[in-house]
Amino acid sequence: MRRAALLLSLLCATPAAAQDCDQRLVLGNILTGTGERAQAALIEEGRFAFVGRADAVPEEVEAECRIVLPEGAVAMPGLTDGHAHLLGIGLREMTLNLEGTASIEELQARLAEAAGDKPRGTITGRGWIETGWPEGRMPTREDLDAVVANRPVILTRADGHAAVVNSAALWMAGIDADTADPEGGRIVRDESGAATGLLIDNAEALVADLRPALDEARRREALERGARLYAERGWTGLHNMSVDAEDLPILEDLARRGRLPLRVASYVVPEALAGLEGPRCDETGRACTAGVKLYVDGALGSRGAALFAPYADEAATSGLLLISEEEAKAYYAQAQEKGLGVTTHAIGDRGNALVLDWYADAMPEGGRWRIEHAQIVRPEDIPRFSRLGVIASMQPSHAIGDLHFASDRLGDDRLDGAYAWASLLATGAVVVGGSDAPVEQGDPRIELYAATQRRDLEGFQGPGWRGREALSEQAALRIFTRSPAYALGQEEERGQVAEGMAADLSVFGGDPFAGPEAAEPLFTLIGGELAAGELPE
Repeated sequence: MRRAALLLSLLCATPAAAQDCDQRLVLGNILTGTGERAQAALIEEGRFAFVGRADAVPEEVEAECRIVLPEGAVAMPGLTDGHAHLLGIGLREMTLNLEGTASIEELQARLAEAAGDKPRGTITGRGWIETGWPEGRMPTREDLDAVVANRPVILTRADGHAAVVNSAALWMAGIDADTADPEGGRIVRDESGAATGLLIDNAEALVADLRPALDEARRREALERGARLYAERGWTGLHNMSVDAEDLPILEDLARRGRLPLRVASYVVPEALAGLEGPRCDETGRACTAGVKLYVDGALGSRGAALFAPYADEAATSGLLLISEEEAKAYYAQAQEKGLGVTTHAIGDRGNALVLDWYADAMPEGGRWRIEHAQIVRPEDIPRFSRLGVIASMQPSHAIGDLHFASDRLGDDRLDGAYAWASLLATGAVVVGGSDAPVEQGDPRIELYAATQRRDLEGFQGPGWRGREALSEQAALRIFTRSPAYALGQEEERGQVAEGMAADLSVFGGDPFAGPEAAEPLFTLIGGELAAGELPE
């Protein structure tokens, strides 16, 4: 049964919003999400009352209630990031941001600057990716020790599945040559057996106690900052992944106070399941709890994704499994009993095949369960998504970032099922688009560009990158609008500019499909009300 999806749809129905204008009329270039364009969209009581030609608007609207889009601007159904980590997005703005670091030397320079700004306590940061670094390797404790040796340093890779720490952090965490790898994790070691400072997946937990405490005040600041940043970029919604129980009441409080400029649907960590009664939304419809998220494997970049065959560039490993079938199915049953949705992180081909097997046994009819990332899939497993009714939640920007190293990790043959958005859609599967921020930047312009171009931001694609998997603009728009709504059982509620739908709009100056340099976010509407940006005069 579709109990979870239908119940969440009812709970999150858009309430009639108090408006300065009884009617609002948007005039300009409007992508409706149906494959058609419109010149006018009339909004009444938070919903589209008319969509069509400007000369066919059924009623006169006061001049001050008209929103005339600037020349070259485009409006589209409110864009939803179908996979992001709101707390992490905010924390990225509050700690050492290592996005764009071009070398170990630059990482050291940024660390030195952060150490001067923060003279005491653990230094934490996130965002480094070693791909393309001139050193040709990941950083180690020695690299960090050369800058900061007298207190802990923990710098997390962009994907969140690996971290490099300095010797002080290793010592304070009690990690030495005799420390066993935790289940689902790996302490990377040199030839002598000593820890290099790299901790993979569950091994990151060994230094968790050295991080600054995430108290309520810090969580609140991070969630609010992340939501504000996301709204300013042009998003109207976000599917919030791996959410701690402590974040749920904060999100609801922010919504009630008018400080949550997004529709946020949260999928909690498994440990939070026990405290949930079922899917719910706050009274504003902005803060919802949708389901639970599990992890079956790690990430490709840190070689934690579970593969059937060893990594092409490190034959000693084929990745990590982070949960057993018995554990996963116990959580699935618990979620199903409470009417909650289910999603499972799976990146490697083995990880995806296992989750599809488990879902085939456990998923109720019409359950709309998801696999997050579905990144590397055996060609024979691609039709199983549609056949089982499993949603593939995928991130276009992963493909244009990973193209620089995925062939090294996998070899050419396994690229046939890699980032295979078009192939999955061709089988009838539902694909939800997301960014996985803060792993990626979380910019809708990058995601729409990546989905349609399948090239990096400099235009590079490279041989063998399966350009046939690029999407049309209409398909790309759908995976960020209609499909995220479908995943929540809300496809009759939002995801298109159509009569009766919630009046959510993302408006850009320029062409967002052409990348971040070609467009700027202008404003967003949620339920017809301004959520971010400024309305044109």
